[in-house]
Formats: sequence, structure tokens, C-alpha cells
Amino acid sequence: MFEVVIGLEVHVQLNTKTKLFCSCPTSFNHKQNTNTCPTCLALPGALPVFNKEVLHKSIMFGTAIDATINKTSYFDRKSYFYPDSPSAYQITQLYTPVVEHGKLRIDFEDGSHKVIRINRAHIEADAGKNIHDGDISKVDLNRAGTPLLEIVSEPDMRNGDEAVLYLKKLHAIVRYLDISDANMQEGSFRCDVNVSIRPKGDANLYTRVEIKNINSFKFIQKAIEVEVARQVEAWEDGVYDEEIVQETRLYDANKNETRSMRGKEEAADYRYFPEPDLLKVVATDAMLATYSKIPELPDEKMQRYVDEYGVSKYHASVITSDVEMAKYFEDMMAEGISAKNGVSWLLVELQGRLKGESDLTNTHVDAKKLATLVKRIEDGTISGKAAKQVLDKLVEENLDVDGVIDALGVKQVNDTGAIEAICDEIIAANQDKVAEYQGGKEKLFGFFVGQVMKASKGSANPQTVNEILKQKLG
Repeated sequence: MFEVVIGLEVHVQLNTKTKLFCSCPTSFNHKQNTNTCPTCLALPGALPVFNKEVLHKSIMFGTAIDATINKTSYFDRKSYFYPDSPSAYQITQLYTPVVEHGKLRIDFEDGSHKVIRINRAHIEADAGKNIHDGDISKVDLNRAGTPLLEIVSEPDMRNGDEAVLYLKKLHAIVRYLDISDANMQEGSFRCDVNVSIRPKGDANLYTRVEIKNINSFKFIQKAIEVEVARQVEAWEDGVYDEEIVQETRLYDANKNETRSMRGKEEAADYRYFPEPDLLKVVATDAMLATYSKIPELPDEKMQRYVDEYGVSKYHASVITSDVEMAKYFEDMMAEGISAKNGVSWLLVELQGRLKGESDLTNTHVDAKKLATLVKRIEDGTISGKAAKQVLDKLVEENLDVDGVIDALGVKQVNDTGAIEAICDEIIAANQDKVAEYQGGKEKLFGFFVGQVMKASKGSANPQTVNEILKQKLG
């Protein structure tokens, strides 16, 4: 039996307005190579100037993971040549990063949890983007020099599930802090996975393989699974030392396999040395005091929902896993509805209809609209069944809740006189069933309720129907 050892390196693109060492904008929705200047093009004589907003956001992150924030950190130069790196080196932090020794808790479905240690989070400049077009490759340097926070975990994860839970929690934290949009498809939250195996009970760390730049939680889990299977097979076949080498691999989602890209360099290969063109980075006491005041994070918010609203821990964890969903839920609660109904109509009814095709920020059904629909159920205006019909229309078109209720004609009849008259008709038409019911066949009560609801075309208030029938049938 083998134990899997996983460590993750996550590159988070910080949402500053300008790049790390120059005043070029960080927006990439522009024509290729237009957001560039002599500094991010590494032209001779151009010098970098540090963007202090990057330090502010790093302090916020360090606070969120309960880490040590170094008051003084330094930049280092990492030498390598790729077409998307015009300087032939990267400015990063190797020896003294801004954030060290943090931790992050992941929670399992059975209620248990595990703490994953975070070795460091350091600041570095992003590279440009290679665009492959047939037989030629093009380079867009709009992204070159964009600030990254590279977050490096300890090798504390033991399977793909733990890795994905860690990444989802990390993703939620940077979104709650609003230091990154963390859009995986656009590359602002990228992950490199380091995977190795060892016999169970063995404390040694064996050959580590890095799988580079995976852009979805699903693919990260699959990449880990296939790479672990490859390493286990090599070990069992007696060819581990020949086939498993320290290298960088990529994951091919179409073939569901990892394959070699290049040999993995050691630190010496990069010829690190202190960056000569930049001063040390100093986090002042005033900065630490200001930027350590961070918003409520997912774990704290989850516990508050349990304590304040009586929401189950599971439902609270689902809602707080996404900052937009948490805000949506709180906006619903501000309208004065019950938390139980709020959770059900948000997580089951609305999310079930959206099916991942639309997020909560661009659906026709905003928080106030869904809360209004829930109110109409709670005050007896419509039944839960009718509310589902109303929600179907609201998801399709930007309509008013009460307008849809009127248009569909699903408003409940709460007039006891009208309901009583229908009950009398049903009882009179089914005297044989009345005798059976009164003779002890209590299951027939549902028959009478159904007949009344059918006669009223579903518009009668079920609670009122039940009360009147119980009174009349004895």
C-alpha cells in the first residue's frame, strides 16, 4: 500500500490597477502588446518601481492565513529564458518572502477537519502569454509584469479530495479579501501540483513530479489520480527509478494523462541572486495595523450562520464557499424571511434551475426578488407548488414577482367562506367515503383534501382546507 504526498503552488494574480513594477494597466481586454512600456519590456536602462498596493494585499492574505508577515522582505532575480519573458529573468522572492508559516483548515463531510500548513506566500512578476497559431507562435506581453502572489503549501495533502478542498478554501479566501477575482479560466488563479508516493509508514520523501498550470478543480483532481496511478504502476513493476524522474509534466484532459514537458530545474539552475535594481520591501507598523483589518472570512461566516440563523453546518458551508452566494443569502435574510426557507429556495430551487449556466450576479432573480417570492409563500399568498411555477418564469424573464403571480392566476384562496362551500360540495358528493372515514378509515382524509384542491384548481390554501375538513368530518 502506498501513501500519496501532495504539495501545491498556487499563483494568484492580484487585482491591482497597475503592474508590479510600472504604471501599465493590468487589464488584458486590449489589443495585444499595447499595455507595455520600457520597464515591462525590459528595455535597457528602464528601472522597476515597486507597487505598494501589492504589499497591502499581501498583508491582508498573510493575516487571513494566520501567518508571519515579515516587516522586511527582499526581491531576488531568477534567471531563465522563455519567449514570454523579455528580460530573461523573473523578479521574485526566494530568500525572504513577505509571508511565511501560515495555515489553512479544510473541512470534511463527516464533520472532521485537517490543517494544511502554508510554507510561504511571495510576490513575483508574471510572464506574458504565448499564442500558438498553426506553425507559428506569437507573444502577447500585456500580462508581463502583472503582480502575482505565489502561495506554496507544505506537502500535507494525501489525496485529490484534500487538494481540491484546500484549493477551494484558498480560492474563497482571496475572493472574500477582494485581492483577486481568482478566475481560473482567465488564468488569475493557477495551480501547479507536486505529487510523489511512498510506502505506507515510510517517512521519506521520494521523487517529486510537478504538474504545471491546471485551470479547474475537476482537472486538478483527475491529474493527481492519473499521475499517482502512473507512479504506483512504475513502483510495482520495479522501474520506479528509471521512469519516475524529477520533471515538469502537463495534464492532457482529452487523453486523461500526464506527459513530460521538461526536466525540473533545481534552484542552482536559476542562478538566484538579490535583485540589484530594487530596494528592500518594508511593511510599516501603520500598514500592518491598517491592512490586517480584514473582512469576515468563510469559516467565521459559516459559524455565524449556524449560531445566528440556525442553518445546518453543511448548508452554511455551501453558502459561504462563494462570496457572491453569501452576500446573496444575507440580502435575502435582510428582507425578514425564515432562514430555513431562504436556504431551501436558494440552494435547491434557484441553483437547481441555474444548473451552473448562470451565476448569482447575472441572473434575473436577485436576492430581493427571491426573498419576495419566499414571503408570498410564508404569508399564504401562494403555495410552495405554485411558487415553483412562478420561479420558472422569473428565471426566464426579468419580471415582477407579484405580476407573475397574477398572470399565472396561482394566488391562494384564503376566504374561509369560499373554501367551506367547496368542502360542503365534496362531502355531499362523497357520502360513502364520509361514512368510511368516520368508521375509522382515516387515510381517506387525504382523498377529501385532494378533491377540494382539485375543485379549487389548486388555489385554496391547504392549511385552511385541512382545518375546515377536520371540523366538518369530525
